[in-house]
Formats: sequence, structure tokens, C-alpha cells
Amino acid sequence: MSKRVVTFGEIMLRLAPEGYYRFVQAESYGATYGGGEANVAISLANYGLDAAFVTKLPTHEIGQAGVNSLRKFGVDTSHITRGGDRVGIYFLEKGASQRPSKVIYDRAGSSIATATSEDFDWNKIFEGADWFHFTGITPALGDNVAAICLEACKAAKERNITISCDLNYRNKLWSKEKAGKVMGELCHYVDVCIANEEDSSDVFGIKAANTDITAGKVNHEGYKDVAKQLVDRFNFSKVAITLRGSLSANDNNWAAMLFDGKDYYFSKNYLIHIVDRVGGGDSFGAGLIYSCLNDYAPQEAIEFAVAASCLKHSIEGDFNMVSVNEVKKLAGGDASGRVQR
Repeated sequence: MSKRVVTFGEIMLRLAPEGYYRFVQAESYGATYGGGEANVAISLANYGLDAAFVTKLPTHEIGQAGVNSLRKFGVDTSHITRGGDRVGIYFLEKGASQRPSKVIYDRAGSSIATATSEDFDWNKIFEGADWFHFTGITPALGDNVAAICLEACKAAKERNITISCDLNYRNKLWSKEKAGKVMGELCHYVDVCIANEEDSSDVFGIKAANTDITAGKVNHEGYKDVAKQLVDRFNFSKVAITLRGSLSANDNNWAAMLFDGKDYYFSKNYLIHIVDRVGGGDSFGAGLIYSCLNDYAPQEAIEFAVAASCLKHSIEGDFNMVSVNEVKKLAGGDASGRVQR
């Protein structure tokens, strides 16, 4: 029987100029959907798991289009609450060379941001669930949404459901101080913590030694101490940290580390040429969740998660549209990119 994963967050309308056009040049925008926990649900559905996404969306056609974007990939949308006035929007300008990508949010007052506890029956939502996933973006939407996240975590804990959280700090949504306070409370319920090379510093003030993010110099060894401090503070069973060395907007070094409370496991490093990096961290999280639910050994788990994310960077849009076999092939060492005939 397929494992069931529930994710909770906001799915947004993504508006992006064609190719590498800047906002001020654009005369048209491509419209797709995306958002941290929705991206994870779609990855897991593509891997054959029973994945459900929980949110609140308006009853109008733009809200329905968001639901349809999930249904298309087999995600369970039956627990999406309908109501409120608007779908959150984010505008994406893709960077190139030394010009960074840029995101502008237009999400204030979205349906999920104005949701209340009464909108979600977690006992019903968690029936048959094995895993619950959320990110630090969701509680950043407002105190009301943070409270709903806490209720979800408590309900999941009561059912012995494994809880994962991607810290995902967004400085356009809240301050480091507020993030530290709110995430500090939520993380006491979390089993598997996922972070990028900056999150632990931004949210909890836990920094890696000898690392300069802006210079693209990431000291992998320094993150052993970061992971250890996180486990000591929150008693996580696992901490996974992605290690992105940004050479430019187009080219990154990409690797990750997994700490299981005893040993440290580092993936191989990929030099990736980026088509679209939005959703890269979500694809990593989904790969880790999949490998944990399938009882992969720690080294195998981190290799699968990093390979999944490596492939996502080659795909337009938020969603990682790859299969388990494609990920395993890359994780197994076939990174040639040769035509498959």
C-alpha cells in the first residue's frame, strides 16, 4: 500500500516574463502555479506516493485553476478548503550570469493568509497519513496561519505521523527575530529538519564556520556543527542541509549533507547549469521524504534527494516533473546528459 504524505501551505499563481526578459521589458507573462509544499506534493505524486496538498483557495476560476494544476499530477486536493477572495501571486524575473533572479510577491490578503482554524479538520485530513510536511513560508503568512501550523503539528504528533519542515526563510515575509520565535516553537514537533546553507543562520543564528555565501564558498565541514547544534536544540531525528555554491545565476555547485544524530553523510557534488532554480529546495525535500519512507540507507537517501533536485534545476516552472528511475539513474552516476534512444 502506498505511503500517504500530507503537505500544507500556499499555492500561488506564478507570472514570469518570457525567457530572460526583465520585468521592465516584459509585454506578456507566462502563467503557471507553484509554492513550496505544493511542489513537494507534486514530486511525491510523480514518485507514486499518495500525496495530499492542503490549503485554502477562492471558489472562482483562478482558484480552480490552481486546484487543477495539482490534480493534473494526481495530487489529492479533496482537503483544500474553498473561500476567501484571492490567489496569492508571485512575479519571477529569471537571472542570468551575474544578474540574480528576482521575486516580487503580491500575496497579501490571499485566501490561505486569511484562513482560520475552523477551515481545517486535521483529524480528518490526517486519516491514513504517514508523513506531514510544511515549510517556514507558511507560518510567515500571519499569526493566524502560524497557529494553524501549530495545530496541525500537534494533531500529527498525536497520531505518530512523522513531521518534516523546510526552514525556508523569506526576508520579504518576516523578520529573522519573528522567524526564530515562531519556528523555534514549531520545530519542537519536527522530526526531520531541512534547510539550505543560509536558513539555520537566518532563523536560529547558527552559523557555519569559514563560509562566505556571497562569494560562493561553502565550507561543507562547517555544516556538521550546524546540524549538531540543531539536533541538540530540537532533538530532530534527521537534519538535511543543501549546500549551494553560487558561481553565477546560471551555474552553481550543488550538494547536500545528512546528519542522523550519529553520522554525517555528504552527497556527491554536481556542477549544474540552471534552467529554472525555483523549487530546487522543494524537490530536494521531496526526494528526502521519498527515500526516508522507502527506508533508504542514509547515503543512498541523500544521493537520491540531491539528484532529484539537480534534475529540477533543468526544468521550467516550480514543479519537478521527473520519475524515480530518472533520479536513480543520475544518483547512480549517469550524469552525461546523452540522448536516451
